[in-house]
Amino acid sequence: MDQDITSLTARLLAHRWLPRNDSQVRRALVDESFRSELEARLAAVGLVLLDNPFAEHVAVGLQDEVMDAVLGGREYQASTMGLTRDEIALLIVIWALIVLPKRERQLGRRQVTDDGQNDMFGQEKPIEHGEAVSGAVSEASLLADFGAQLGGRTRVRNFALGKLARLGFIERRNNYIYEGPLLDVLLDYRVLADRIINGTLADVLASAGHAVPVQNELDEDVLDSYGDDAPQTTAVAQSAPEEDASDTHVIDEIDDIEARR
Repeated sequence: MDQDITSLTARLLAHRWLPRNDSQVRRALVDESFRSELEARLAAVGLVLLDNPFAEHVAVGLQDEVMDAVLGGREYQASTMGLTRDEIALLIVIWALIVLPKRERQLGRRQVTDDGQNDMFGQEKPIEHGEAVSGAVSEASLLADFGAQLGGRTRVRNFALGKLARLGFIERRNNYIYEGPLLDVLLDYRVLADRIINGTLADVLASAGHAVPVQNELDEDVLDSYGDDAPQTTAVAQSAPEEDASDTHVIDEIDDIEARR
C-alpha cells in the first residue's frame, strides 16, 4: 500500500489531475484506510485532495492554512492562476454555460441526448460523468454573445480560450468548447450556482439567449454525496483565494460583464 500511495501522490503532483476511473484513484475513493493515509501524506506538505463526486477528475490543492505563505499574501486575489480580469470573467461564463446544465442533468439522471421524458427508475442510476452529461459551447456563439464585453473577439479566440485550455479548464475541439478536467473540480458549484442563477450573470446570459437552469432543490442525499470532499477553489501553486475573498472577486467579475454591456 505504501508504494501505491507514493505513486499516486507523485502522479497527482506531476499531472495536476487524474481521472476518477484510474485504478489508484478508484482505490482512494473506496478504500477508507488508503484514502486516510493519502490525505495524511498530502496534509504533511500543506496539500489536500480535491474530490467532487460530480466531476470526472480529482486533483490536489493547497490547505487554507498555507495559502498566504505559498502565494505571497492577498495580492494574488486579482490574478487567480495568472488570469486577467477578462479571462476570469470568461471562465465564469463558460462554467455557467457548461456546468450548470450538466449538474441539472446529473441530478435528474439524464443525458445530453435525452428527449426530456422522465425515467421512473432514473434516481436509482449512478451519477454519470463526461460528455454523456456535459454539453459543448460553440466558440462562434460565445464570441458573438460575449466577445465584445470580454476584451474583444480576437483576443478571446486567440489568447484567452487558449490559456484556459492550457490550464485544464476547457478543451477546444472542432470550434466547440468542452469541459476540461479542472472546470468542475476547482470551481465550487455550491458557492457559484446561487450567485449566478439569482444574480447579475443570469440576466446577462438570458439577454444573450442562453437559458439558465432553475436552481435545483437538492435533497439531503445529494448534499451528503459531497461529504467532507466538497469541491474546492484551490490548486497547487496556482490557487484561488479563501472562500470569502474569492466570492467577492467572482462577483466583481460578474458585475464587470454587466457593466461592459
